[in-house]
Amino acid sequence: MSLIDLLTGNQVADKAEQKFGINKNQIIALLAVAAPLIISYLRKKSQDSKEAESLNNALDKDHDGSILDDVSQADARQDEGGSILNHIFGSDKQNVESKLSQNTGISIDKIGPVLSMLAPIIMGYIGREKQQNNVGAGGLGDLLGGILGGAQNQAQQQQSSPLNDILGSVLGKNDSQSSGSGSPLNDILGNILGGGDQKKQQGGGGLGDILGSFLGGK
Repeated sequence: MSLIDLLTGNQVADKAEQKFGINKNQIIALLAVAAPLIISYLRKKSQDSKEAESLNNALDKDHDGSILDDVSQADARQDEGGSILNHIFGSDKQNVESKLSQNTGISIDKIGPVLSMLAPIIMGYIGREKQQNNVGAGGLGDLLGGILGGAQNQAQQQQSSPLNDILGSVLGKNDSQSSGSGSPLNDILGNILGGGDQKKQQGGGGLGDILGSFLGGK
């Protein structure tokens, strides 16, 4: 299963729509941004050997991927999802939630609970990929980078897709606003993989500006 398959084929959006009364397309758009963003943060953390070992243990213990086969677990594990996000984003969490709320149209009081519901799904996906590729702590950085790179390649090949249509309508990204790829998902992944680091090196305004750039410059 690729990252894009997770974004388009998982039933968690239906569950979140029922629970929070949020438009399904908004939830799919949120997942399309949050999943690669979380993976990117974890990839950066995994560069530290202690963080990599901690992540490896957490994946082995709590995230075997079974949640992908039973998305009802996401609702029951929402508190756990909040703890996951606190650890991943740290002091950036409030800023991340604010930017995601602004750009998806999901109210700030709901963005945190929705993200908390999505987080165990994303971790379950990483855990399943880890198992299938027989990866240990030392290989997590490459695994996470490969997930993002594979998703970007797939996005480049699928310029026209239902997911891109959803992202275009929810995030307000069209051909004139994008980097020229004509694919909002490809723009998001491209900025996460390269644009964020580049902007930091150029002295940009931190995470808020980076998020704003790949979410349509809002």
